Amino acid sequence: MGRVEVCGFPAYFLRRAVAAVYFAGVDIAKKQHEVCIVNADGEQVLSMPVTNSVAGAERLLRAIHGQIGPDPGLVTFCMEATGHYWLAFYSFLTERGYTVHVVNPIQSDAARDLYIRKNKTDRKDAYILADLLRMNKTQPTSMASEPVLRLQTLSRTRFAFVDQVSNLKQRVLGILDRIFPEYPQCFSDVFIKASRELLKTFSTPEELAEVDLSELAEFLTAHSRGRLGAERARQVQSYARSTFGISIAVDAFALELKLLLDQIEFIENQISAIEQAIEEAMAELAAMNQSTDLPEGVYHVIETIPGIGRILAAAIIGETGDIGRFVSARKYVAFAGLDATVRESGQFAGTRNRMSKRGSPYLRRAIWLAAVNARRLNPELRSYYEAKRAQGKHANVATGAVARRLAHLIHAIWRDQRAFDPDFRWTPPGAEPNT
Repeated sequence: MGRVEVCGFPAYFLRRAVAAVYFAGVDIAKKQHEVCIVNADGEQVLSMPVTNSVAGAERLLRAIHGQIGPDPGLVTFCMEATGHYWLAFYSFLTERGYTVHVVNPIQSDAARDLYIRKNKTDRKDAYILADLLRMNKTQPTSMASEPVLRLQTLSRTRFAFVDQVSNLKQRVLGILDRIFPEYPQCFSDVFIKASRELLKTFSTPEELAEVDLSELAEFLTAHSRGRLGAERARQVQSYARSTFGISIAVDAFALELKLLLDQIEFIENQISAIEQAIEEAMAELAAMNQSTDLPEGVYHVIETIPGIGRILAAAIIGETGDIGRFVSARKYVAFAGLDATVRESGQFAGTRNRMSKRGSPYLRRAIWLAAVNARRLNPELRSYYEAKRAQGKHANVATGAVARRLAHLIHAIWRDQRAFDPDFRWTPPGAEPNT
């Protein structure tokens, strides 16, 4: 592949980002990566495919040693964060002393617009990443510490399992809509313990209609710890006898209903196991930090913020890593993808800006859930939410504004390592402090 010219960028605008002499771009794939190495002038000096294995990576290093030299400081690497496939190659290179920059695929996609020809190949993508590094458009990346990586893995797994349970519950409700649409009126939540056990034991309206009323009342009393009884039993049986649900293939729907409820129970037990592991990982992280200024039972300073419990704190810590790498709260908000898009051109200034959603989806989800809690538990954020609603903002828009403010609060409290103070009020420089 010949040299690719950068449209509109004279050579004197190209800045050296690192002390390395050569810049390597790696187009990441599942089975085989493509590597392109250029010099300070953007000229290609090495291009080769690398299998995603120890043998392939060692072959690349032999080629680098033979053509460039064995000193890891001579070559700096840049790769996309493509799924999870980059992790093994990243670890291999960093363990051997190489500096590696990992970029968001959005950033490398935008870089392609700098080039005149719109051809896309793995070799071209590798070259673009190398040139992106050469033009000082990337930052070095470091892997999270083991406790942080553990929290990240556990929290992401928990989110995935919670989503599975949510999907299964929707399927259960879909079945009830067909065979017993009146059933949800009998309980505040279809998935409380008494309701689940009732559906697993009497899965069709016909069975509920025929069971002895006293037996049904005793069943509900036993599985609700005495909160439900004869009155609820009469309600359920009355609905069952006059249901508007279909009467064909009910046995098949009943079997599916039982299996889905079993799956929900199984995954919820797994979620409980994950939450126990998160508790242990948070305790380990607290022991490593050895902070003595936290309230009893609190493992991390952000847990003192109303709306952020142990589970959400673990997710936020796992996705954030070191808060020190965010020099400002605005950068942290942008990393979470909670920042608003800006649309301006000439005299035009957009007024309907949306959340960018370009950052970490897991961090954004954790802070969003914390914001939903905080708008109830934190008086200041509750007032802020209500003010946005009074302006005519949609509930989601108002919650997004709370999430952005909460991200600022997380950044400040974590950075300064000070517990949340509900009476704290920011004082502008030069003003008299509040007393």
